[in-house]
Amino acid sequence: MVKTKIKRGDMVIITTGNKSIKGKTGEVLEVIRKEGKDPRVIVAGLNIIKRHTKPSAGNPQGSIVEREASVHISNVALIDANTGKASKVKYQIQDGKKSRVLKSSGAII
Repeated sequence: MVKTKIKRGDMVIITTGNKSIKGKTGEVLEVIRKEGKDPRVIVAGLNIIKRHTKPSAGNPQGSIVEREASVHISNVALIDANTGKASKVKYQIQDGKKSRVLKSSGAII
């Protein structure tokens, strides 16, 4: 499994991609890390896709469902709460505890 610096609940900005999502911000709902595959994240309210569902006992009509699709983890960056801009993350050990720190401002996440 791949180690990532972005966790569930972090506020991120989409740095690359098509015009509809580039530059938008949202909260990470899920980090997908599968063996042998690149890590991806699902961001709330961004990269919306439509899925057609077949009729079933629970849903006899069938429908079109909108949901968030995943984005490659290299296309998102954490937001610095002070400046509102994208920032890289580093790890620091303070008092025997490992914590994530923003490189731009030095703020602990």
